[in-house]
Amino acid sequence: MPANKYLLIKIIMHEHGYCSGEELEYLQVGKPAPKFDLEGYFKGEKRRFALEDYKGKWTVLFFYPLDFTFVCPTEILEFSKRHKEFEEVNAQVLGVSVDSVFSHEAWMKDLGELQYPLLSDMTKETSADYEVLIEEQGIALRGTFIISPDGVLKSMQVNDLEVGRSVDEVLRIVKALQTGELCPVNWTPGGKTLGKA
Repeated sequence: MPANKYLLIKIIMHEHGYCSGEELEYLQVGKPAPKFDLEGYFKGEKRRFALEDYKGKWTVLFFYPLDFTFVCPTEILEFSKRHKEFEEVNAQVLGVSVDSVFSHEAWMKDLGELQYPLLSDMTKETSADYEVLIEEQGIALRGTFIISPDGVLKSMQVNDLEVGRSVDEVLRIVKALQTGELCPVNWTPGGKTLGKA
């Protein structure tokens, strides 16, 4: 049974011929990541950001529950602090919550300028597509998704609301995926791989 009503609606529409099999997408590592085109806020500017904009780059898409909360700023600021490290491995970080771009803008007055955009998923469709939406609360879990330069979902991790994610681990996984080889337990950059699959 689908985890959210948005996916259930898509299934019903597909069964009745209102959408194609291609539009009926299930979230799965190794398959194309769900596309998105969201309004966002970045360095004083409000504009749209789409997955298509980052073709040729690795994309780190992370969802967080809400602006003006407790755990979220610790994650958001750490991603910003480490942004250069992601740039060095051709990766773009994008944060997403259900807040408006105006909320993001207001929050930046407290947090300071970030080195990556914060996107607004007010319709909650993108959170639903990535299966992190808590429908009863209307907010997203702490989901982290790593997408390859050709748009394939390569890694996903979801934490409950109470636990912040590890930026070190996100960066490690990006670097491991970029080797194109089998990486054993506790692999770190510069470590020995197990060769090609």
